[in-house]
Amino acid sequence: MEALESAAQGLLESYEMSGGVNHAAGPNLPSRAAVLSALEVLETLVFPGFRQEDGIDETNLDLVIGELVQRAAKVLVRETERGIEYRRRLEGGSGCPAACHLEARDLVLRFFSALPALRDILMEDVEAAFRGDPAAKSVDEVILAYPGLEAVVVHRLAHFFWEEGLPLIPRMMSEHIHGKTGIDIHPGATIGRRFFIDHGTGLVIGETAIIGDDVKLYQGVTLGALSVRKGEGGTKRHPTIEDSVTVYSGATILGGCTVVGRGSVIGGNVWLTHSVPPLSRVYLPEGDGAVVESREPPAASCP
Repeated sequence: MEALESAAQGLLESYEMSGGVNHAAGPNLPSRAAVLSALEVLETLVFPGFRQEDGIDETNLDLVIGELVQRAAKVLVRETERGIEYRRRLEGGSGCPAACHLEARDLVLRFFSALPALRDILMEDVEAAFRGDPAAKSVDEVILAYPGLEAVVVHRLAHFFWEEGLPLIPRMMSEHIHGKTGIDIHPGATIGRRFFIDHGTGLVIGETAIIGDDVKLYQGVTLGALSVRKGEGGTKRHPTIEDSVTVYSGATILGGCTVVGRGSVIGGNVWLTHSVPPLSRVYLPEGDGAVVESREPPAASCP
């Protein structure tokens, strides 16, 4: 017992010296458990009947959906308020119980107002996966069983809050689905319509990446930064992938000035740190460097 008491005392001294404690008294951080419980409800609202046993049928859909909206909104307002308070503390401000609550409520209302349009975009993602994967037998199978789609669902939800400047909560959402699927999409990444991730494990999309419409990425693809210097956090560090591009497994595309032109195909295991023109074919022939074949002028890139 004395040894355990000594260990506990050592932990208390560590907290005093090093910090890293989220105190429940006073302003505190959003609850990870609460955010993830709300996320589970949001996934059900996007695809009712697919994500959990919710007892939905044609006779009670309106009642069940109404109750789920209320449940998720209540949690999100509370946790968003905490996130806004945290942002104000980072900016050097003081507490804001009333003002932060009103701001949180308005943000959550905007989110639920935007949810039907987000759902329309996600249904296009479902169709893109169904059309793009010969193994998919139905759209229902895609919704039920495709981790790539689940990662895209969470990204589109988290991205809304990221665009609103809300800290912590979007990252909680994205890191939860990263751990679940092995697909790492930063909530700041901008992703166009009809996006399809095939297989997906090990895929990484960085914060400032821009992805156009009708893009298809395979497992192990990295859209990353050339530099990881802390001082460059506010710059565009990740590539731009234009419309109708396919990037095969293991390809690494780096740099904020790198643009992959529309309609291009990037082969497996390619290492790319410069822009390529539209309609390019980039591949690795045996025993040689990457080959770029294109019928158009080079894509625009940084000076």
